[in-house]
Amino acid sequence: MSVVEVNHLTKDYGSGRGVFDVSFKINKGEVFGFLGPNGAGKSTTIRHLMGFSHPDSGETKILDMDSFKEYSKVLNKVGYIPGEIALPSGLTGYEFIKMMQDMYHIHNYDMLTKMLDLFELKDNVLKGDTKHMSLGVKRKLAIVCAFMSDPEVLVLDEPTSGLDPVMQQKFIEFIIEEKKRGKTILLSSHIFSEVDSTCDRIAIIKDGKIVSEFIANDLKHATLKQYRLVFDTKEDYQRFKNEYDKKIITIVKEKDEKNKIFITCQDKDINEVINFLSNYSLKEFNHIKETLEDYFMKFYKEDKEFGGAL
Repeated sequence: MSVVEVNHLTKDYGSGRGVFDVSFKINKGEVFGFLGPNGAGKSTTIRHLMGFSHPDSGETKILDMDSFKEYSKVLNKVGYIPGEIALPSGLTGYEFIKMMQDMYHIHNYDMLTKMLDLFELKDNVLKGDTKHMSLGVKRKLAIVCAFMSDPEVLVLDEPTSGLDPVMQQKFIEFIIEEKKRGKTILLSSHIFSEVDSTCDRIAIIKDGKIVSEFIANDLKHATLKQYRLVFDTKEDYQRFKNEYDKKIITIVKEKDEKNKIFITCQDKDINEVINFLSNYSLKEFNHIKETLEDYFMKFYKEDKEFGGAL
């Protein structure tokens, strides 16, 4: 069952800015990672999903409600963390929390207490004016307000920006627990470790368009493996290039001056590849594990050195 839907969303701000024919769905109980750098279109998509903007074409839906047409209903069902935190001045932290509770007409004090304890928002801090709070404290306050009504759907735009590493890790652990409770979560981020640790599926956005969507575990357990070979001699290096079996080995990068070659092969063929390589003298034969960051950089830096280890 799709809880969140973005269907052919287009919003053109001109000069190549905006989002163009963006589509994805998030199922119940799933954490969906939305990965891209600043300016790629993540926040624009989320603003439309939350009903803050009207699309040029396409639609966005949460719990089968049109985000723009049923804006107030959507807000009451969704916990939201904006990418940029702008809290109203003249309120204490406690007053801001009460304002948000009254706005959503939900007062879940057990969940509120749990969140305040988890993110270490102390009484003296919450009695202070929001305009004097640090970015980290404002971010923690936004997290608390997003989760304090215990909503079934969460839309999180760069949720840990401004948090220290300890709090970032605490947030990741909390998201994993919320996923176990069946929450449906959209996590927009440029932090690879955050996305990699929590998400079931991931979409990469570039220049306002989805360039890849995949199951997270498919990347972690890919059957196509990458290896770095360094030959002892120039003769073996050249001989390998002339003799290798193109049916099972693909050369993806060569460094002639270092007698170095990067290859890919399927897992099922690795024994055959090793037997073939036994005919050559090698200094190195190393498996290169492709990380989420490696995969992402293929879309953003086509000229990046293969494997990052040349």
